[in-house]
Amino acid sequence: MSTVVDPKHEDQSGRAGMTRRNFVKGAAVTAVAVPAVAATQSARMEPVADGKERADLEKYRALGGWVEKPDDMQPALEGDVSADVVIAGAGFAGLCAALELARQGAKVAVIEREFPGFGASGRNAGYLAGAMGFEYDLMFKGISKERATQIVRYYDDAVGFVEGKLREHDIDCEYVQSGWIRAGVHPSQEKKIREAMRIGAEHGHQSEFLDQTQMRARGIPPAFLFGEYTPTGGTLHPGKYVMGLRRAALRAGVKLYENTPLLSHAEGPVIQVKTPRGSVSAPVLMLATNAYTPQLGVLANKVVPLRISAIETEPLSNAQLASLGWPRREGIVTSHWSMESFRLTSRNTIISTVKRIHYPYGSKTPNVPAYDQYRELRTNLHERLPSLKDVALRHCWSGYISIAGDMLPVVGTTGANQNIYYTAGCSGHGLASQSMVGHMIAQQLGGTEPPLLAALRHDTPALPPEPFRWCLINGMLAGANTMDDWVNRKVRDAAA
Repeated sequence: MSTVVDPKHEDQSGRAGMTRRNFVKGAAVTAVAVPAVAATQSARMEPVADGKERADLEKYRALGGWVEKPDDMQPALEGDVSADVVIAGAGFAGLCAALELARQGAKVAVIEREFPGFGASGRNAGYLAGAMGFEYDLMFKGISKERATQIVRYYDDAVGFVEGKLREHDIDCEYVQSGWIRAGVHPSQEKKIREAMRIGAEHGHQSEFLDQTQMRARGIPPAFLFGEYTPTGGTLHPGKYVMGLRRAALRAGVKLYENTPLLSHAEGPVIQVKTPRGSVSAPVLMLATNAYTPQLGVLANKVVPLRISAIETEPLSNAQLASLGWPRREGIVTSHWSMESFRLTSRNTIISTVKRIHYPYGSKTPNVPAYDQYRELRTNLHERLPSLKDVALRHCWSGYISIAGDMLPVVGTTGANQNIYYTAGCSGHGLASQSMVGHMIAQQLGGTEPPLLAALRHDTPALPPEPFRWCLINGMLAGANTMDDWVNRKVRDAAA
């Protein structure tokens, strides 16, 4: 699930804070004046609609839209066991790390609170994308061009890494190598897209600009006027991808303990990880828990979880598909501050994500519905694709991404013995990047640190404590929403 909001503030080192100064000033005022209203509304839990809208909003799924509980659930950990490496979290990063470690001959234990795909790996929109849709001027503030170029390469190379994993493990996850479009819905967004393209090209990202004529020639729905097209990547079924990694890990001899949450860990040359009915002892602990990491007492002042939601329509009829066009089924994201995204699935449904984002107080991650977010997504879907106004929703769901104040990946080690490894801060671009970073951390544990992994290491700025954190982040999100709503009003006025 991707986002391009800007939650950065100035840190104590004096490193520059948010770019786009006008946005910062407005957001700062918003952070003081309206977060309690605007942000709370975005997380309201009651379906207050009626009629058809109410029926749509009642399609909430606590598991997300892509996965079901496996038929071959692995037993929970009972008793005390030992391993060479214990990994907490069986998502893209954890399973890719486990596969590489097993290939090296290591004894690997993976503990998972529920089952693979229950978290973000099974709740995203299934976008296999590289370094597109970022706010480069924010991410690269204060770092060298060489390092910035390596970070862009990291995201772009991750696409090919996942494609290789699909071939290596014979994972059929409905991958469509369609490329990606970052689109504008109003002429005022063209400058932002072109500037991002310019910076991306300077750092090695390859894309091309599509004008209105080219967009129509590709059959892209007319709400999307122009855009940046990146030919690599596409869309896939993330549930089938993560379950394919699960099968591969079990075949490789990885010991997977499902329904086994990490309760605590004791540091030392040998780390002891406590679970409800047992423990794992290992010289190395890897936290592949992403948005849930702050709740484990690690990175609590470095990354925060953001709640992002998704809706999926019922399957479209042949006539409805024909009315859309969209023959290549490219993934489409918009250049709003809180982007909108749209994709067609192999079952001929449309999934739309993001639009509204919320930070829960105290970095909590409750698995609860967010009806106001679903309502916003539903309304927006009908505005962008008006021929689908009569199509009912099939599912609504929510999940969490993690994000750092500088929007860069958060990768490193901690603990008195520096034997606790972590990866977080995917900023909603984790399907490809977290897969590859898990693999690279496993390579490092095997004695070889990939250059791209070294490039990701940096001093992540600290976030302010609560309640200032909640006010700052949700205030800035409210400011982003205000700017996006202003653009959308101009779109509606132009169509009237």
